[in-house]
Amino acid sequence: MVKITFLLMILIPFVILSNGQDLKPGTQIPRAGKGIFVKKAQAYPYLLFLPNNFVADHQHSYPLLLFLHGSGERGNDLELVKKNGTPGFVESMEDFPFVMLTPQCPQGETWDSERLMALVNEAIENYSIDTNRMYITGLSMGGYGTFDLACNYPGKFAAILPVCCGGQKLKAEKLIHTPIWAFHGADDTIVPVSESKNMVEIVNRLGGNAHITILPGVGHNAWEYVYIRPEIYQWLLSHQLK
Repeated sequence: MVKITFLLMILIPFVILSNGQDLKPGTQIPRAGKGIFVKKAQAYPYLLFLPNNFVADHQHSYPLLLFLHGSGERGNDLELVKKNGTPGFVESMEDFPFVMLTPQCPQGETWDSERLMALVNEAIENYSIDTNRMYITGLSMGGYGTFDLACNYPGKFAAILPVCCGGQKLKAEKLIHTPIWAFHGADDTIVPVSESKNMVEIVNRLGGNAHITILPGVGHNAWEYVYIRPEIYQWLLSHQLK
């Protein structure tokens, strides 16, 4: 028994290190998701970003940011997901503290919560995620996906940041324990600003903690003015599950 225990003490760190050898902190690495879901849907492929200080062991843990793109970045080319928002410039941010997952939704589909949560669980299993500090953000279609995932898995995410979108108002009660910071362009003609305002108002009326920043003179491209703000990442990190 002593010999077996000693061997395990040697082998376990080796497995962790060998699994981490192909990880490249500070860059976005293409990954294939795992699993087959309802109607034989495949797991989402995704870009994986690890912070520069990432260490693959059980002594360290990192906050998780799930970034959901909009309808224009759907397809089968992961480079498309870098078009808008944080994935486009994260590699130039030396101190970006999150493990970030940026999945790609297939053409003609919208975000599916079950498949997204499977991706989150895969990250928890493999990338030393602090499960008290998991966050979602998304723009347009990805913002709707942000609200939807948080509603379908209440209590899993410490905060969400949806951009230029709305949500399912009948599910708003599921969000009362999740801090929300929504952004919307005042001149958005694709998704009216009322979509975000109504969702925030309903959540707060039910006792939640939601607020909205409306950007004057900005259309549907609100993400261009949101993800460059350092304070949004600081705000996310200021929240964690109890």
